[in-house]
Amino acid sequence: MTLRASAAAAVLAATALLGIAAATAPQASATPVPQPQTVTAETRDAAARAASAPDTLATLSRFFAREGRISPAAAQPRVEGEAIPVHYLSPDFVAGKAGASVARLEFLAGKAVSADGQQAVLWTARTEAGWQVVNIATGDDEFRYAQLGAEKLPGGTVFREPQIDAWYVAGGGRVLPLDEDAVAAVGSGGTTLGAYRTRVVKAYGDKLPGSAYAERGMAGGFEEPSVSVGGGVPVGGGVAAAGALALAGVGALALVRRRTAEA
Repeated sequence: MTLRASAAAAVLAATALLGIAAATAPQASATPVPQPQTVTAETRDAAARAASAPDTLATLSRFFAREGRISPAAAQPRVEGEAIPVHYLSPDFVAGKAGASVARLEFLAGKAVSADGQQAVLWTARTEAGWQVVNIATGDDEFRYAQLGAEKLPGGTVFREPQIDAWYVAGGGRVLPLDEDAVAAVGSGGTTLGAYRTRVVKAYGDKLPGSAYAERGMAGGFEEPSVSVGGGVPVGGGVAAAGALALAGVGALALVRRRTAEA
């Protein structure tokens, strides 16, 4: 998938935005808040509290009722299990900073289930207002690839390269693919960490935060449009930017369906 195709997928996802009042969403921070790079028991507890907060459950009820499958009152959402850390390709790694890991923590993913069996993933991140749910998406990518990565390379770091929607697991100086997009990028047998860095530097090295490319309002290989549908929460910083290397923290709550590689 090209970078612009990735952007198209993000914009198409905006058509699934729910008509939920903006007052239910935390305000996007003008200064992105860095995420902790070590997940502790305290971190998990804070994320769990945000995921199970009354406002989050009320929003989940409307999310699960979006297609009329169930009424909001009957949805009775619950959060199951423990949140897992989700890593994305690190801009510091692309920039070649000494000691930079290939991936950095972007958010914690929790699993929500409705009374009729629907599932959603809660993205919980640290914001200026504390730990908050910043996105709700259908699908189970975060959990599925975490399991695949653990099976393929125990102890490795599972991460996503959002610009091409590719999932990998890295460890022992190797980067191994976990999906078709990653296979297309590094081959079925994977590649060395050094070769992977060479590839991402070539692809994104001139598009990092602070570059002329980024200062023109571009990020991750595409311009970030601000889109809202049906009175929903604006999408520019919450969804399109989620596929950009310039993302340093997750912004306003964006209720969307899972972005796919269909574009």
